[in-house]
Amino acid sequence: MAYDAPLDEMAFTLEAVAGLKRLEGLAGLESYDPDLVGPILEEAAKLARDVLAPLNQTGDSQGATLTEDGVKAAPGFAEAYAAFRDGGWMGLTAPEEWGGQGLPKALSLAVMEMFHGANMAFGLCPLLSFGAIEALLAHGTDELKAAYLPNLVSGTWTGTMNLTEPQAGSDVGALKTKAVPQEDGSYAISGQKIYITWGDHDVAENIVHLVLARLPDAPAGSRGVSLFLVPKFLLKDDGTPGTRNGVQCIGLEKKMGIHASPTCVMEYENATGWLIGQENKGLACMFTMMNAARLNVGLQGVAVGEAAYQTAFAYAQERKQGMIKGVDGPVPILHHADVRRTLTTMRARVAAARAICYACAVAADLAESAPDAETRQAAKLREDLLTPIAKAWSSDMGVEVASMGVQVHGGMGFMNETLAAQLYRDARIAPIYEGTNGIQAIDLVGRKLSGTNGESMRVMLGEVEASAAAARATNDPQLVQIADRLKAGADALRTASDWILEQMKSRDQDKALAGATAYLELAGDVIGGHFLTKAAVAARSSDGAARARRLALAGFFAETALAAAPGKVASITEGGSRFLENSEALFGIA
Repeated sequence: MAYDAPLDEMAFTLEAVAGLKRLEGLAGLESYDPDLVGPILEEAAKLARDVLAPLNQTGDSQGATLTEDGVKAAPGFAEAYAAFRDGGWMGLTAPEEWGGQGLPKALSLAVMEMFHGANMAFGLCPLLSFGAIEALLAHGTDELKAAYLPNLVSGTWTGTMNLTEPQAGSDVGALKTKAVPQEDGSYAISGQKIYITWGDHDVAENIVHLVLARLPDAPAGSRGVSLFLVPKFLLKDDGTPGTRNGVQCIGLEKKMGIHASPTCVMEYENATGWLIGQENKGLACMFTMMNAARLNVGLQGVAVGEAAYQTAFAYAQERKQGMIKGVDGPVPILHHADVRRTLTTMRARVAAARAICYACAVAADLAESAPDAETRQAAKLREDLLTPIAKAWSSDMGVEVASMGVQVHGGMGFMNETLAAQLYRDARIAPIYEGTNGIQAIDLVGRKLSGTNGESMRVMLGEVEASAAAARATNDPQLVQIADRLKAGADALRTASDWILEQMKSRDQDKALAGATAYLELAGDVIGGHFLTKAAVAARSSDGAARARRLALAGFFAETALAAAPGKVASITEGGSRFLENSEALFGIA
């Protein structure tokens, strides 16, 4: 596999589109220096290109294995993780007091895009550790922080998230894992968890499991769930791993993709754990971890989409088939207009999703570190609004773009030995991870839109319209045309938002929920178009090639995705209604 991170695009999106420089000098981010961005991205790109990418296809073919001694990672992954750990990549965003570097989440997100793009199965391991660190920082006791954070931040230990059980799925309130209080203040954890990413492995010396469980007297449903820290190895007095805890992997899931990422069935049998946060308030603690994971899962869509584009573009330059006027013999398929259109679609959608994810990360940084409460509150509203869009729109995009990559390869794309096939299989999990994309759509309309009475979307739409005005003010004919499409898209999203709010305020909210997925798709199209337009305007001061490239992407997206936006309103307002009216006939239910 050949993967070269698009460093210029990533840096430009961080700085000119997402607004990374707004973070300079903020509390908690004192170590951030804009001059560091380039060198950090360049070093991460080397690790992605030279270490992780060469293991991607071998990891897919050989996978992780379950032995009597536990799970053994795919060949080469332990050495790759050592390079990742020794490079200090795990601690980029962690506070300096715990051994981290105190850098912005947005910068770390760009770094992780490269690691996921080069090897998504590998990238899943630190993804879960990032979430465990955030949960401990927000909700852990001083004792737990001191015992576990330094080694998690350094990457010496890894973290996991244990939610799902066979009978519960996404319904966390239905879980049955038990936590029994012990005299020493610990808890005995017993139960089974499934789909646990990197739940066991041999690449790090200890694994810190964050486990949702239910106390004996806990209320029913999600209100009776608590969160516990359960290490694979209990710690000795000196803080190093000691005796084995009562937790083990009893099976590896057989998956369609990400074969080198061990997805484990975990068995807890009177395992010793410690409470994180308050009793029966575990879901609130876990949401700290899940929100971080949702943005990173959306980023996986960006990363795999970028890898799929690079792979398809390389193939299109090599594969010769068909004739064109003025050229003797078969030509590279890149010469065919439909292939170029497909590649442009791939590239434009990846660029839009990248901007959405990076902007969400900058908002998250501002929500924590901005000096005044008003800015922090506004940034938090923006982060909350963009998170389900970043997760769902970007991960759906990743699957769509990977599928297009298969199409560019033709019959070869359907062969398992091609990278195009692997990327398509790997990408498919992302729309399911961390709450399916249908759940993200429900979250968008039920909490993020309705919870603010539409204010967060109104502010977002104001910025979209400002981008359209800025494009129009250039008097550049292409940017004026883009502005027209963006303004029409904003009008469509405003109409759909008002309708969703009206339905959510009524007693019958099913109409809004039936249109929620279509609404999220429209929101992603319009907001993605806004960021591409912003990039095209900002690039007017760039060199000719960069300016032309960003104008081409924004223009193509405007004439495809944004041009279709007004027509999508009816699928939201009427599609759901017609579906509900006919659901009995379709499915035999009232």
